Amino acid sequence: MTDSIIIRTTGQIGHITLNRPEALHALNMEMCSAILAQLKIWQEDPAIAAVILDHVEGSRGFCAGGDIAMLRRSGLADGAEARNFFACEYRLNALINAYEKPLLAFIDGVTMGGGVGLSVHGSYRIATERTLFAMPETGIGLFPDVGGGWFLPRLEGELGVWLALTGARLKGPDVVAAGIGTHFVPSQKLPELKADIVRISDAGSIFEKIDALLARWSQPVGAPDYAAHLSDINICFSADSAEEIVKALTESSSDWAREQAEIISTRSPETVKVTLRQLREGAKCASFEENMAMEYRIGWRKISSPDFIEGVRAVIIDKDHKPVWCPDQLENVSAEAVAAYFETLGDDELTFN
Repeated sequence: MTDSIIIRTTGQIGHITLNRPEALHALNMEMCSAILAQLKIWQEDPAIAAVILDHVEGSRGFCAGGDIAMLRRSGLADGAEARNFFACEYRLNALINAYEKPLLAFIDGVTMGGGVGLSVHGSYRIATERTLFAMPETGIGLFPDVGGGWFLPRLEGELGVWLALTGARLKGPDVVAAGIGTHFVPSQKLPELKADIVRISDAGSIFEKIDALLARWSQPVGAPDYAAHLSDINICFSADSAEEIVKALTESSSDWAREQAEIISTRSPETVKVTLRQLREGAKCASFEENMAMEYRIGWRKISSPDFIEGVRAVIIDKDHKPVWCPDQLENVSAEAVAAYFETLGDDELTFN
């Protein structure tokens, strides 16, 4: 067992608490393996009716992502450690997506990357005024993995494509308005809510009881901050190619739309194109596992790509925030280069047995 997570049971509720505050609870292999193993045990345990997933109090993040520095170190070597991490993390995402018992993730604070994968596929995602959601991977030459190809294109209109290509942040109630969170509860109320969940009895109707309980605690959310831009989002980000998306944004009469084009211009051009295809392909996947197998193919190759190595250097290591992308323009990224990320891995394909 790892000190980075705290596992216990209270009555019929299993409780997993992320405990790596110095890294905003970013996931590492130890944490993923332990959570995966415990969820499997509780899935088969008739004494456990539901699972709570949260983070230790006093830290400002639920989970800021994955161990990006490790992925880069591995990518500079043989990539084996990074690929093993992806395999474990993606199997965890798939288990959460298919979990037969209520799984309540309290996304109180920073929820990005791997933290999104740990929460968004479960039954309930309780957001607070402190919730900060983003999938910022195009800014480091990675891609919005952990099931981004599945849930992002299934958000309203082209909202998911906007979030993925720009790395835009959603705060508090907007996370619920977007459909990423399921309920909004003020952070000071969370201890009382969790205590009420623990007091629930009669596992035979556990989903109905949790639905009713959350309905009592949850507060309504109004129109999101991005509501005024939905027309631009749905029109511009529906284009067939990244170049056409940027063109539509640039030619828009909206200052906001032109700002989005500027943001995309700072992202890895190759990753922007890979991400757009990932979301378009993910929208057509018949199952979550099919999407995750696709993302594993991308991740297998992306961790060794020049843009990922450079992006992590610029943002995480040297922190100069001046990555030099190669190619440095969308039009110089060939369709063949993008397609290579999606090719089968043969015997190395991800399985979910």
